[in-house]
Amino acid sequence: MREFRYERAGDPAAAVALLAAEPDGAFLGGGTNLVDLMKLGVATPDVLVDVRTLTSADVTDLPDGGLRIGAAVPNADLAADRRVRERFPVLAQALLAGASGQLRNKATTAGNLLQRTRCPYFYDTNQPCNKRRPGSGCAAIGGFSRPLAVIGTSQACIATHPSDMAIAMRALDATVETVKPDGTARAIPIADLHRLPGATPQIETTLEKGEFIVGVTLPRPIGGTHIYHKVRDRASYAFALVSIGAILQKDGSGRIAVGGIAPKPWRVEAAEAEMPRGAKAVSSALLAGAKPTQENAFKLTLVERTLGAVMAQARA
Repeated sequence: MREFRYERAGDPAAAVALLAAEPDGAFLGGGTNLVDLMKLGVATPDVLVDVRTLTSADVTDLPDGGLRIGAAVPNADLAADRRVRERFPVLAQALLAGASGQLRNKATTAGNLLQRTRCPYFYDTNQPCNKRRPGSGCAAIGGFSRPLAVIGTSQACIATHPSDMAIAMRALDATVETVKPDGTARAIPIADLHRLPGATPQIETTLEKGEFIVGVTLPRPIGGTHIYHKVRDRASYAFALVSIGAILQKDGSGRIAVGGIAPKPWRVEAAEAEMPRGAKAVSSALLAGAKPTQENAFKLTLVERTLGAVMAQARA
């Protein structure tokens, strides 16, 4: 690991100002993803700004029954919170499907949203990767692509977004609260937080340089049957091949967000209108325009079958 400077700020505004002034810096929360990337030489920040104690580690009630989740809330605490389990069970299920117990004890809400792809070529510094080194090419295109994206991709990148928590929050229409470099607050709908790769896959979110996540707001609970179903190569400590975060109502309507198939949590609201027609109709609308590789084309069928299993579970 190369040398870097470690800093602590007194408040979020000071942390933002400190990082905004650095050409190559990073915020350090739980560090469960960032420290690994630094050890491998994938991330090489000159300065780390420790923000773990600068934001709330509390979950607080909102007047409409929603919740505000502090950016520093550990994943394990959020999954165990009684209000989350009762009002937003899809989120609790998604959190428990991610990583391991040890990592969930350390990983934070903000860090989970901002974790980097697990594409093997992103992690291998001997391989070209436009996320890691813009303009170098994408070794995954024409290479090993079984776990990678089938939709929302570009000629520059076919990596997937790895977060389980973000899939559930996309289904719940969460809002991400930030502090911008000029000190002003911003509220970003989670649908607008993550970017598709286009020609600049190294830019993964709509956050400005130095912008700092301070919390996430969940709106009023909508009830219904909440299910998070994750299909992976082994039963634990594995990223999704396909995951479904679903909130299904008795009248046949619902919300569907999909993980493991795109560079961001994938939800197409127009596809949800197809719910009464069944899983095939919904998955066809969700995956319209998909461009799978020969190795990951199975994900198209897997989305339909996983969604069918989720809908059958809800009916039961």
